[in-house]
Amino acid sequence: MRSAPERPSRRGRESGSAVADFAMVSGLVSVIFVAVFQVGLALHVRNTLISCASEGARVGARAGADPADGVARTRQLIGQSISPRFAQDVTADVVEVDGVRVVAVRVTAPLPVLGPLGPDRALDVVGHAFLEDQ
Repeated sequence: MRSAPERPSRRGRESGSAVADFAMVSGLVSVIFVAVFQVGLALHVRNTLISCASEGARVGARAGADPADGVARTRQLIGQSISPRFAQDVTADVVEVDGVRVVAVRVTAPLPVLGPLGPDRALDVVGHAFLEDQ
């Protein structure tokens, strides 16, 4: 009687697959981690710019102050908080919103896409404050 040919064991066919699985999964997890980190960095920069613009608008809206004071304060805060590179385009104007005069400080800055680097003028945020001398 002839015996059936021996099939390779299941263990032999899957030998080394753990290394391939680890490489694929770790690559995917790394990409997801970097993507989440970048979104967090972009949101942090945006929120910081909004906060600095709002504080600058409050300084520029004080009684006896000039909107240019708000621009200087906004640039100072952005330089201390993030980087002076993000404070290169800061403007302030007195505008009317619903019949009330307010100081609007506008910051246009790069969007950090690859670490702190990214396309220029991609973030545009505005901070408002009511004029005190109305």
